Parts: sequence; C-alpha cells; structure tokens
Amino acid sequence: DVCATCHIHATCQQSGGKSVCICNYGFVGNGRTHCQDKDECQIGASKICGNHTLCHNTHGSFYCVCLDGYRASNNNKTFIPNDGTNCTDIDECEEAGLCGHNARCVNTEGSYMCYCNDGYKLETGERSFRQDGNIVSCKEIGCGSPPEMKHGYIVGNYSLLPGSAVHYECQEGFYSNEGKFSYCTANETWEPATLSCKGVDCGAPPFVLNARPTSVSGTTYRSEVTYYCDHGYLMAGGSGTAVCNAKGQWDGPDLVCKEEELFSNLSIFNETCVRWQRKSGRLGVQETYTFHILGQRLDEKIFSEDVIFNISTSEDNPKVCLDLDSGSNYVVNITTISSTNITVSFTVAIQTKGRLCFVFYVLLKELTLPTSLSQKRMKFQTFKKIFLLSCSYSIKLKEVEFSKLISFLIVSTVKEAFNNVLIFNDTCLKWRRNVRGTDVEDKYSFHVQGQRWYQKNFFHEMTFEFSTHKQAPEVCLDLQPGTNYSINISMVALNFSLLVSMTTQITDPPFPEVEFVAVKGSAPLLRLRKAEDENGPISLYQVIVLPLDLQSTFICDSFAATSFFNNTADINGYVAAEFQAKDVADNMSIALGDRHYYGKFYNAPLKLGEEYCVFLKIISEWNKVRTQSCAVWAQIKNLSPTLQYMTAVGLGSVAAVCLILFLSFSVS
Repeated sequence: DVCATCHIHATCQQSGGKSVCICNYGFVGNGRTHCQDKDECQIGASKICGNHTLCHNTHGSFYCVCLDGYRASNNNKTFIPNDGTNCTDIDECEEAGLCGHNARCVNTEGSYMCYCNDGYKLETGERSFRQDGNIVSCKEIGCGSPPEMKHGYIVGNYSLLPGSAVHYECQEGFYSNEGKFSYCTANETWEPATLSCKGVDCGAPPFVLNARPTSVSGTTYRSEVTYYCDHGYLMAGGSGTAVCNAKGQWDGPDLVCKEEELFSNLSIFNETCVRWQRKSGRLGVQETYTFHILGQRLDEKIFSEDVIFNISTSEDNPKVCLDLDSGSNYVVNITTISSTNITVSFTVAIQTKGRLCFVFYVLLKELTLPTSLSQKRMKFQTFKKIFLLSCSYSIKLKEVEFSKLISFLIVSTVKEAFNNVLIFNDTCLKWRRNVRGTDVEDKYSFHVQGQRWYQKNFFHEMTFEFSTHKQAPEVCLDLQPGTNYSINISMVALNFSLLVSMTTQITDPPFPEVEFVAVKGSAPLLRLRKAEDENGPISLYQVIVLPLDLQSTFICDSFAATSFFNNTADINGYVAAEFQAKDVADNMSIALGDRHYYGKFYNAPLKLGEEYCVFLKIISEWNKVRTQSCAVWAQIKNLSPTLQYMTAVGLGSVAAVCLILFLSFSVS
C-alpha cells in the first residue's frame, strides 16, 4: 500500500489512477523516504514578504515581520503575504511632542528626523536629531544685549535673532553722519555700528554791537557766553547770555548797549544860546570849556569865520550866549577835559533865523581810546534852511595836548532809525524807515559775516553801503548756502545799528563728477570721486541700479531708497550701496554685484542677459532740509557671465562628465 509508506510530512494523493506521496507545503522531498523543511526565506525577504520586511523561516512554513518604522497593513505583528498584506511607513510625527520643545518633526521613509525651529539650534551644532533616549533640546539663537553707544540711544523695539537690526540715534546736542544700525550676525554676535556721536559745535560766539564776551564756557551744546557792554556803554535791555543749542546755533544774545550819558538836557535857546546839565557826581567842580566856532554865510561855500575861546564855570547848569551874525550857518564845538582824563565834546549847528528841526550829537571820547564811547542828542529850531540834510561837514576839535580834524553829519530828528525788520526769500531784508523828509536820503552800512560748523576754515565777510529814500527799503544779499550769518546794519547819520542773524538753506550738492562707462557683456569697475561741501555738508553717496528702460524717466528727487529685497517686482530699481561721506576716499573702487552689504543695502548680483543703467546720487542733509543731485554713471547691455563664473561652470561640467564615465565603467 503506497499511502502507508508516505513520509510523516507527506500526503497521499491520487494522480492518474495511482496513489502518490507528495510532501506537504513547506517541505521538499520524494514524499516517502524524506520530506525536509523548505527555507522560503532564502530567496530574499523582499521577494517573498515584500518591501521593508524581514522573513523568518519555521519548520514547514515561514512568517514575515515589518522593519522598524513600518507596520503591517493588517495591523498584526506577523503575517504571511498570501492575503495581500504589506508593510507601510509609520508617521512618527503624529505623536505630539516627539521632538520636544522648540523643534519640529519631519517624517521620512521608515523613520523621522527632528529639526530646531527658526531662531533655535542644537548645542552640539548638529542640524538634525532623533529622540533616542538621550535628552536633546533646542536652545534659542540670540546675539545678547546690543552694544551701547556713547552719547547714543536705541530707537524702538528690536530682536536678538540673526538678521535683525538695532537702530541708534544720537542724544540731544550730538550728531553723526555715520551708520546708525547694528546687525545681529549668524555667528550670534553684533556687527558693530559705525555710529560715532559727536558734540555739536556752534563755532565763534556771535558779534554784539558795543559789547564783548567776558566769559566763554565753550562752543559745544549748552555752552554759554556772557557779554558785557564796552567801557562807556551801559546795558539798556535784553539778555547778555548766548547759549549753544542742539542744532549747532547760538541762541541769543539780544543785549542792547547804549552810550553812557555824561551830559544831559542839552538845548539851544534864544537862537544863539546853549545850555546843558552836568552829570551827577561832578556838580560844583570848576570846569573849563573850549568853544570852536565855524561860520558860513548862506551865499558862501566855505567857512568864513573860525573862532576859538575858553570859559570856566562851576555851575551845575552852564549856559553860554554866542555873538553870531544873522543869516549865517554855524558849527559850534564845545570841549572839556575832566579830572579823570575824559574828554567831553559836543557839536551843534546853528543858523540864525529859520524854522527847521535838527538833531545834533555830543561825542564823548576817552583820551586813550580811538573810538567814540558815547553820544548825546539835542535839537533846536531855526527860521531858514541851513546845511543840506545828510551831508558831511568838518569840525576842528581842540584838546589839551592835540588837535584833530574830524567829519560829522547833520541829520533831521527821528524817534527811531528803522523798525519792522523782516527776512524774506532766505537772503533778503526789508525794514520800515522813519522818514525825515520826502527828499531825505539815508545811508546804511552793512557788515556781513558768515561761518559754517561743518567747515571750520570757512569764513565769508563783506561790507558795503546802501543809500535809499524809500520808506520800505529792501536789500538782497549775495550769501553762500548752508551758512550761519551775522549782519550788522548801521545807519551812518544817526550812529544807530542793528544786528540780524540769518541762516541760509542748503542747495543741491555739486553735480557728481563721474566717468561715464557704457559696456556690453560684463559689469564695469566704477570709480567714486569725493564731492566738495560747497552748498552744504555732504552726507551720503548712493549707488542706484535701474532697468535700462527707466533711465529716461528717472527723477533724482523722487526716487525712493528701496533695497534689493524690497524690489519684489524687479521693475523699479534699487539702491545697491550707500556710503557715509566720511567713509568715502577719493577715487574709491566699487564693484557691482559683489554680494556685500554697504550700509543697510545689499549689492546683489546682476541678472544675466539683462540691461541696466547705474546712477550715482549725492545727498546733503542739514537743518531739516534734504537735497540731492544725480548723474548717470554706467550703462550695461547684454550682461554675460564673468570669467570666474564661466570657469566655475566649466570645471563643474568637466567634473560631471568624469563622474558619469566612472560610474559607467564601474557597472560594466
């Protein structure tokens, strides 16, 4: 019986009418004498179990398990792939918090990786990690506290992450034309800002008529200068202190110094008599007066009378009546010398008969000083017209040790020389004149001084005279831009002066001196020439890159300072570089597209095949005014790769060909 002889791991089956012993599934042999186990796994796990599996042989059978990171589609740990079961990837990232704080999970085929979030990094310096039992955490990236700037402060909020910037400004009374930003680098350090806050300097103290500075604490911010009236002058009003403000300009002083009065109540009476009152403190002292009389008849052109005589008196209110001819013009000079060596002199003009009103001056002169210390006004009336008004005459003054011929001016009486002074059109002055007659012409003397805080050697000075009979005169001055001016206006006839301070605005900086370059193919190396501070302080230089099509429509004043990264449309152009004026050396080289930051602007590489135009912009900023001027610097057409770029591409191509050949030979 054949079936009785079948092996224990065989089955008897009928085939063609005969009984046959066949080994069971999972065994191989003749079915009678032997049936040994068949190792199904020897053909390979992927072939029998599928991808991402392990095959385990058993006696007479086998089973499959999925690799780590995979699970069976029937959700069992083991399977036999006769029902279509396969291994699918496990998404480990579905488990919340798998990577820990400040990290994100990225699923991979059969596994996962953890990465630190932006702004964080691993302490080990690795880019990725897995939570395999070791405690791994992501630490915040930061540059720490930003550096402190002397005399500066931080504006607004800021971040400590790489790429962030801190904005600095100078404290009140300080200024800087340098970089005002510090950037947090990828190395977690602050890139130092070039900001250097310097104290403003107001320069030389302002001029004050008939006064001088006696106390100068300096010329920097909040420095004070104290003025006192010159000898022979008294303070009549205003403040004698000037203070340097935060804009580099002097505030004040408005001190008014008037001549000291040594005589008072000077008058003419009875047509040919004069009287005056001596100063308090000198009453009762015997004084000697010298009278010098020059006479001229109305029909004569020169003085025909010349008389000198002395009188002595201790009266408190001296008076003298003169023996004068009728129908004549007289100039009378009265001089006395006190015990303190002060020469007191006054001059009057007298015409017998007539009714015109005139003002005359008493001149007080220190023997050791060449300039007048004081003056006294007096008036009288005559019946006929005498000397022409506003004309010069000569008087001979005789003193104890010397004589001197001086000139004087007779003017009609006014309450004030001029008032309502206005500044218009930046460089023009207008005032209202107190007219002393429709045919009277006044003469004014102008002394103009100009200085610049940003140019220590700059000094602009001019003097001139101006005559007018208009009631509201106007004068326009030829002044330099960006300059602080002190203008002293004196009225010659009345010895009256006024100080006016004026600041001219800056104008457009000089047109950039550039060597225009037109090239095809490659970007040129540009040369930057330093501009002079002619019309105001030069603050910045900007290199502007535009599509060539925009050259004809470019407007210097209206172009916004857009960085490369903000120029998303790529049609408006951008600022490729910005330089502080102090950092610019004459004939400095600039390479377009070198991938460096200049100021806060990125010098991005130019795109191949594009056409560009390059402008140089010079910016001047002062006193809240910003001006600029621009010039076309270069035209670039059909931009092609540079030699270095072509060399790199060529070497890369050769390397790729060599790699392909090597792999081909390896396979064969």
